[in-house]
Amino acid sequence: MPRLMLTDELWSKLKAILLEDRVYNKLEHRQTLEGILYRLRVGCPWRDLPECFGLWNTIYRRFLLWSRKGILMRLFKTLAKNSDTEW
Repeated sequence: MPRLMLTDELWSKLKAILLEDRVYNKLEHRQTLEGILYRLRVGCPWRDLPECFGLWNTIYRRFLLWSRKGILMRLFKTLAKNSDTEW
């Protein structure tokens, strides 16, 4: 299993952003964001994401949706404020 990036404390901040943007509170959103971060870190194709993050096409669709709505930018800005996070 790949190393995860989001602590519970950091996830609570990011989850608040998702809820502000009327994204339904689903347990798999944390897993989805972990999958997006994993792909950005290692540069693998979407189809090669480890299954522990969920279905690759679900992660990809949410990536596109959250990008279009500006949600990812807000999430990444919050992540950037936590520069002690080991990437």
